[in-house]
Amino acid sequence: MAMRKISDVNKQDLIGKYILLRDDFNVQIVDGKITDSFRIDKSMETINYLTENGARVVICAHLGRPKGEYKKDLSLQIVADYMNVPFVHDCLEKDFLHDMKNGDVVLLENLRFYNGEEKNEDDFAKKLSDGFDLYVNDGFAVSHRNAASVTGVTKYLPSFAGLLLTTEIENLTNIMQHPTRPLLVFVGGGKVSTKLTLLKRLIHIADKLVIGGAMGTTFNYARGYNVGNSLYEPDMKQDALDIINLAKENNCELYFPLDKGVGKTFSNDAIRTNKSIDEITDDDVIMDDGEKTILRNAELLKDAKTVIWNGPFGVTEWGEIWGRASFDFAKTLAQYTREQKLESVVGGGDSVSVLNACDVMQDISYVSTGGGAFLEFIQGDILPGIDALVKNNIKLDL
Repeated sequence: MAMRKISDVNKQDLIGKYILLRDDFNVQIVDGKITDSFRIDKSMETINYLTENGARVVICAHLGRPKGEYKKDLSLQIVADYMNVPFVHDCLEKDFLHDMKNGDVVLLENLRFYNGEEKNEDDFAKKLSDGFDLYVNDGFAVSHRNAASVTGVTKYLPSFAGLLLTTEIENLTNIMQHPTRPLLVFVGGGKVSTKLTLLKRLIHIADKLVIGGAMGTTFNYARGYNVGNSLYEPDMKQDALDIINLAKENNCELYFPLDKGVGKTFSNDAIRTNKSIDEITDDDVIMDDGEKTILRNAELLKDAKTVIWNGPFGVTEWGEIWGRASFDFAKTLAQYTREQKLESVVGGGDSVSVLNACDVMQDISYVSTGGGAFLEFIQGDILPGIDALVKNNIKLDL
């Protein structure tokens, strides 16, 4: 992939240049505090690289879905405070550029306060790019979006991939094309419908595929088991059966939940009971994978050399009781990675949050900043943000 990279630009040519840097700062905020700074922290390598080489860096990003309106609770001021950098209250403001010095960095207000961002309006992209010498995309997590700050600005500025984006692409490409086998993939989350293409892709490359969480509940329903009053997709029954048949045709071993953690109401204070899948009754509410499944998953890890994980197996935001399957899995995966028994790759916001909650992030071989972008990339889709960097041939004015 002939993607233009900022690391290929002569460092001397960065001195004094005004750089529009697209980062992904769509972070988790609870009660006015950033509770997961993973994406911000991962972005610092590129920011430091640019500023240390004398560039004048202006960061643009988004937070949430304000739908073209100013919303105080979605302002990036909180991120600027966390980073301890100056904040510009309008992403299209330009007057501050004249006061910037080599090595300075500032953060612009939420791009999505303008409708033109998500709609990729040419006028907005042109205004956003005005005053800059070059553009750097370092937001892998937004590179599946055809947004003004992701693809639109590349029509007006020489455009390059940042260090983080480059690392994401290189690592994920290597893992998907040249995995050390056996390759074992765990996929959880809520809906089969949102990951149907992914499952079909994984069946062709994985040796074993484990489907858990609410997705596993849908597959168990398709296989004839009672799933009670739980989250599942009855209209995906035939698709689930087709996936099972496709796996048989491609010699990919499929695994589903053996048991479930159930309650009588969908609430975090419900009493948890563990039931085998053939014991679940009509009034049971499934909220996690069960104890037998947890042990089975741990056993499967013993024979794996490469493991990819995307999607939780339960309601992890409620903590240990209903997130037990995910929490235990994260700890075991981290342990085996530390012991160099396997290489581990984790992507998706909920899975990464579990790693963070278990304090094992540093033990995983590679943690992707991408959610939707991670899924689309590993299922083989061309990401618009990356494609734009491949096609961009505007010369950097030196």
